[in-house]
Order: sequence, then structure tokens, then C-alpha cells
Amino acid sequence: MRASTFHPPTLAMLDELGITRTLTEQGLKAPVYQYRVRRTDEVLSFDLSELGDEVRFPYRLQCEQHKLARLLAERIESHSNAAIHFNHRVAAFTQNDDGVTIDVETPTAIEHFTASYLIGADGANSIIRKYLKAEFSGFTYPEKFLTLSTTTPLQNYFENLCHVNYISDPHEWLVLLKVPSMWRVLVLADPDLDDEAVLSDENKDRIFKGIVTDGSKVETEHRTIYRVHQRVVKHFNHGRVFLIGDAAHLNNPLGGFGMNSGIHDAWNLGDKLLRILNDGEPAQPLLDLFDRQRRITMNNFVQTQTIKNKKMMEEGAEEFLRQEWEDLQDVHGNDGKRREFLLRQSMVQSMRDAAAIT
Repeated sequence: MRASTFHPPTLAMLDELGITRTLTEQGLKAPVYQYRVRRTDEVLSFDLSELGDEVRFPYRLQCEQHKLARLLAERIESHSNAAIHFNHRVAAFTQNDDGVTIDVETPTAIEHFTASYLIGADGANSIIRKYLKAEFSGFTYPEKFLTLSTTTPLQNYFENLCHVNYISDPHEWLVLLKVPSMWRVLVLADPDLDDEAVLSDENKDRIFKGIVTDGSKVETEHRTIYRVHQRVVKHFNHGRVFLIGDAAHLNNPLGGFGMNSGIHDAWNLGDKLLRILNDGEPAQPLLDLFDRQRRITMNNFVQTQTIKNKKMMEEGAEEFLRQEWEDLQDVHGNDGKRREFLLRQSMVQSMRDAAAIT
């Protein structure tokens, strides 16, 4: 199912493509998200509606990523200067001062494309990044993450549960996210279990026992294990070749910043390329600006914030968890701090900070 959260700045971008309205009709508006303490049932609710005077879409949209992909594909297919080629794998590429030549492997042949620029948006295992030998600094968490998806109505087992919930606990924290088709549950996998045991019915039953009492009655649609990284490439621009999205940066999923920051990369680079190709502006200053704006934003905001979010959720010591909760209570109770917090968590502030980079 991959990503499922769209933040306000992303919705504003997609609205310029005529997509947000349709996407919203297929998703769930989530202006409120909650932090909960599992042991004590304490709840703090944060409401993005408070930002209604500053943003056009003062809510998170919970919607499966594949719906966005289909809508974008429809736009591309209807565009006179665009085409989609499935079953085409980049085998190699070369670049010079005039452009890029890409060798592409298909099921029956090797094809060749020429372009002014090449954008590597090919994911965490990016072939483009590997060919560039781009430094991908950072670290990988030692833990594995487990995602469970279920149609069981989890909202029936909590009081006033909203669509987005971060539930902290020194022994086993979890995230509960609602999308139209089901609930998604994210937990850390037990490091002492092998993958088969992590995906087992026994482990599933144990996890859901803490939510619905009898975990054996919960059926799951998906069970997925994945490793989580905090990495950013040293440079987003490499001559006429660029890296964006997961090809350029990876972070843990707490906060829903991954897909959104990738879309923000594309939007930023797209603006620069339009100015170069259509308006004739000098290329190198704009492309260097793209690199600075997105790389600094990823290092200074997204990476820092996702690490902080994970630490707040999972810290093992009871006294540390209590201190984090008290700090969050202080933010919640102070109008200025709460607004600042909402601007950060909604990625509005990161967009403003990026725009200020020259």
C-alpha cells in the first residue's frame, strides 16, 4: 500500500494539476491527529483547522498512494508531449554539455532515448544513483518495522479515535492510520524474531491483543516487513542528471514525510526546468538552487523531525517517555507553540524555509 498521507502543501501542489479534488473524493480528510499514551489512555489532539487562515487545505488527506499514481498516469497519457513506457529498465546513461543519452532495456530489445535532462525518481534502490556513484550518507535503523493492514473497525476499541494516531509506550509503540479501505498498523518488529516469525499469525495475534483483546479474530489484508533508513545524498544535481524522492533521501515513516517530500522535490525541480526550458533562464544557477533548497530542507527538517518523532514514540525508559509527554502537553497548551508545532508537522514551515534559501 506504501504511503497514505498527503500534507497541506502537497495538496496545494496537486490542486494546480487538477488532482486534489478527485483525490479528496477518494480519501479521508484528517484535520485532527492524536498522540496517545497507551498505558494511561491520555490523549492530546492537534487540529490542522487552526491553520485555516494560512493554508488552502488545512488537513491531512488519508488516501492510498496508488490512487495518486493512477490520477497522474491519466494526466500524462492525455498530454500531447508525454508518454509512459512500462517494462523499460534503465541499463546505462551518458551525459555531455548538450544532453543525456539513456540506454533502456525492454523485454525484446535495447532502446535509446535522448533528453535535455534525466530525473532519477526510481526509489530507494535507485539505479540512477548507483550509476552516479552518489554518496548516500546517513544510517539504517537496526530494527525492522512491521505494517499490518486490516478491515477490522479499530475505532470501536478506542474512545474518540481519529484517522491518524501515534500511540507511545516504552514497551511497544504503534501508529494507527485509517485509509478508506482499511486500517494500517505500524509497529517495531521484535529483533529476536526472524522474518517468518514476525509475519506469523502468532505475532499478529499478540499485537492485536493489545488493541482488540482477542487478536486471533483480526484478519489482515497485508503484512509487510521493511528496514528503515535516514539517508540523504550529498548532491541532488549531477550535471544534467538529478535525484529526487526516495532515490535522494530516505527517512522513517513517523510523520508521513516521505512521499510528500518526494513530491516537493519534483515540484521544486519542475519549476526550475520550466524556467530554463521555456523561459530561457540560465540553467546552472537555478539547478544549484534546487540542490540547496531540497538538500538543506531534507537535512535540516525532515531528517531531524522524523528522528525526533521516532524517539518520542519509542523511548524505553518510563521517566523519559513521561518527560516527552509533558513537553508535548506544554506545546499543546500554548497557542504560539502549538501553532508552530502544527506548521512543522504539516510541512508548511519546511516549504517556507526552503523558499527562503537563496
